[in-house]
Amino acid sequence: MKVYQTNEIRNISLLGNSGSGKTTLVEAMLFESGAIKRRGTVEGKNTVADYFPVEQEYGYSVFPTVVFAEWSGKKLNVIDCPGSDDFVGGAITSMEVTDQVVILLNAQYGVEVGTNNHFRYAENANKPVIFLVNQLDTEKSDFDKTLEQLKSDFGNKVVVVQYPVNAGPNFNAVIDVLKQKMYQWKPEGGEPQILPIPENEKGKAEELYNVLLEAAAENDEVLMDKFFSEGTLSEDEMCEGLQKGLAQRGVFPVLCASATRSMGVRRFMEFLGSVASSPNQMPNPKNKDGKEVAPDANAATSMFVFKTSIEPHIGEVSYFKVMSGTVNEGDDLTNISRHDGKERISQLFCVAGQNRTKVEKMVAGDIGATVKLKDTRTGNTLNAKGCTHEYPAIKYPEPKYRRAIKPVSNGEEEKLNEILTRMHEEDPTWIVEQSKELKQTIVHGQGEFHLRTLKWRIENNDKLPIEFLEPKIPYRETITKSARADYRHKKQSGGAGQFGEVHLIVEPYVEGVPTQEVYRFNGQEFKISVRDTQEIPLEWGGKLVFVNSIVGGAIDTRFLPAILKGLMDRMEQGPLTGSYARDVRVIVYDGKMHPVDSNEISFRLAGRNAFAEAFKAAGPKLLEPIYDVEVLVPSDRMGDVMSDLQGRRAVIMGMNSEKGFEKLLAKMPLKELSSYSTTLSSLSGGRASFTMKFASYELCPMDVQEKLLKEYEASQQDKE
Repeated sequence: MKVYQTNEIRNISLLGNSGSGKTTLVEAMLFESGAIKRRGTVEGKNTVADYFPVEQEYGYSVFPTVVFAEWSGKKLNVIDCPGSDDFVGGAITSMEVTDQVVILLNAQYGVEVGTNNHFRYAENANKPVIFLVNQLDTEKSDFDKTLEQLKSDFGNKVVVVQYPVNAGPNFNAVIDVLKQKMYQWKPEGGEPQILPIPENEKGKAEELYNVLLEAAAENDEVLMDKFFSEGTLSEDEMCEGLQKGLAQRGVFPVLCASATRSMGVRRFMEFLGSVASSPNQMPNPKNKDGKEVAPDANAATSMFVFKTSIEPHIGEVSYFKVMSGTVNEGDDLTNISRHDGKERISQLFCVAGQNRTKVEKMVAGDIGATVKLKDTRTGNTLNAKGCTHEYPAIKYPEPKYRRAIKPVSNGEEEKLNEILTRMHEEDPTWIVEQSKELKQTIVHGQGEFHLRTLKWRIENNDKLPIEFLEPKIPYRETITKSARADYRHKKQSGGAGQFGEVHLIVEPYVEGVPTQEVYRFNGQEFKISVRDTQEIPLEWGGKLVFVNSIVGGAIDTRFLPAILKGLMDRMEQGPLTGSYARDVRVIVYDGKMHPVDSNEISFRLAGRNAFAEAFKAAGPKLLEPIYDVEVLVPSDRMGDVMSDLQGRRAVIMGMNSEKGFEKLLAKMPLKELSSYSTTLSSLSGGRASFTMKFASYELCPMDVQEKLLKEYEASQQDKE
C-alpha cells in the first residue's frame, strides 16, 4: 500500500444523530473506493464499522470505528462515531485526532437535538464542519426544510454546495453548485452521469452559485481582490477559498447523498479531498507544555494513543495518530506517560473496522493501529529517542448516570473488577468507583443506555451475570451548634488495666471564625486557652479542626494523637447515619489519666465516645450532594421539563435561549438525579439533553433527614 504524505491525508470525524446513516455511508465509501467488494448492511449485521457483537445485537454503534478510503490520490481517515449522546465519548475522542467534522443529517427529520449537540462539540473543539444531508430517497425527505433549519440554527455561514432535484422515493439527481453540473444516477447508484444543468434549474443554481462564490472569496484577501476586479473565480480558486473558510469555521458547506443507494458518495469523497484540510493546513496541536507540535514527517517521531480496544481473535489493539515524524515497523519508542517504558512497534496497520492493511511506515498526520504493546494505555504518548513531547489527556463530559454493580454469584468480585478496568480502557466515559464510604462498586456513565450496553457486554462477552442496584448517596454529617461531653474509658481485668478520660467541646467550623475564649453550657462557664491548633483537610471534603486547650497537664501530650485518632474514627462513620462527618471544631480542654493504666487505646476510645455524645447534642444535620444541572430542551417541551424539575427539588437558577432550544440552569440533589436521563428522554422524545457537575453539599430538608435516620436505625437493628 502507498505511504501517504501529510498533505495527502484527510482526517474526518463522522457525527450524526442515531438513524442518520453514518455506518451505511462508511460502507458506501469503502465500496465505491474499492476497499470492499460487497456492501454490508446494519440489518444484515455484516458492516465493516459495526463489528462488535453488542453493535450487531442492538443495531447501533457503541465505539468510534476508524476506517480509511483511498480516493483520487488522497487517504481519507474517517472515524465513524456513535450517534447516541450516551456514547459522546466516541465523538470527543475522535475530534481530538481529526481535523474536520462531517455532520450527517437524516433528510426526514432535519436538524435534531443530536445535530445541535454535535455541532456544539465541534465548536468547543474549534473544528471545521461540513453538513451532509442523507436519505434524500425517503418518502418524507425535505431538503428545503432541513436547509432552513441549518441556517436558522447555525447562521449564514451555512452555504449550499449541492441540492437535490427530486428528493423523495424517485431521487436520482443533484445540482452541484460548485461544479455547475447536474449529477444523475442509475437506480443502483455508483458512478454518476454528469450533465448540464436543466433550464428549469438554472436560475436557482446561479443564485446559489453567487452565494457560494462570495463565501469562497471573502475568506482570502487575494481571492477577494480578484473577485472584485473580475467578478468571478475559477473552480480551483473557489476550492482554495472554501478550504480556507472551512478551516477558519467561516463557512459550513452542505452536500447531498443517499448512502443506501450509493448516490453522491463519490462526489462527497472528491469534495473531502479537494476542500477539506490536510493536517499541515490546520493549527498545530500543543503538547502539555503549551508548545506547538507541527505535523512534520522529518521531525522526531511522536505518536498519541487515542483509543484501546480488545478485539476478537487479536486481543489488545492500540489506535494512534502520528503527531510528528515518521513511525516505522520495528521502531523502539519510549512511553513518556508511563515512566519512560520501552515499547516496540512490531506491526503497523491502516485500519478499516475489523479489516487491517499492513504497512511499513506512517508519516505525521496519519492515523493507524498497532498490537501487542506491553504497557501503553489510552492517552499515552510514545516518542523516539530524544523527543520529549507529551500530549494532554482527552477531557470527557461529566457522567450523568450511576448504578451500583455486583456479580450475581459471591466470590466473583475480583473478576468483575478486572473486566470493569479493561472496559474503562476501551471507553473512558465508563468510570468505575470503588467506594469505601458506600461499600459499593459504582459505575458511572452517560445514561441508562450506556450502562445497559456495559451490562450486556459483561454478561454476553465475559459470561459473568451481574446486577445493577440503586447506588447509595454519599451524605455528609455536620453540626449546627456547640455542645460539650466527657467520657471515661475504664477497664480492669487483672494486671494492667485501661484508663482514659476526655472532656471536649464541639462546634461548627466556619472558615475565618476563631475559637471562643468562653463557652457556656447549662449555666456553667468553660474558659478556653488555646495551646495548639491542627487543621486537618478531609479526603471527603471539609475540615476537622483539633484544638488542644489542656492546662495543668491533665492529659499528657503524648496521648493527644490517640484522641485525634478516636475523633477520626467517628468522623469516618458519623453518629447519625454512618456517613462521613465534616466541618467540625473539637476543643479538648480537660481530662484525667492514670499513672499505670493510661495508654493510647484508652484515650482513643475515650475521645471517640466523647465526640459521639457531643456530636449528637450539637444539632446534628445531614448534608446532601447538590449538582449544577444544565438542561437543553426544545421550547415545546419546556413546561413538562420545568414541572418535572420542580418535583425533584430542583432550584431554577436561570434560563436563556440557545439556537432554537431553551437552556435551563438548576441546582438539584444527587438523589433526584438517579434516573433523570431516562425521564428527560421520555419527556422530550429524546430531543433534550443535560449535563451535571458537582457543586456543593447543602443541608437536607427535615423530612428527608428523618426518613434517612429511620432507615439507618432499622438497618442497624437488622445487623444486630
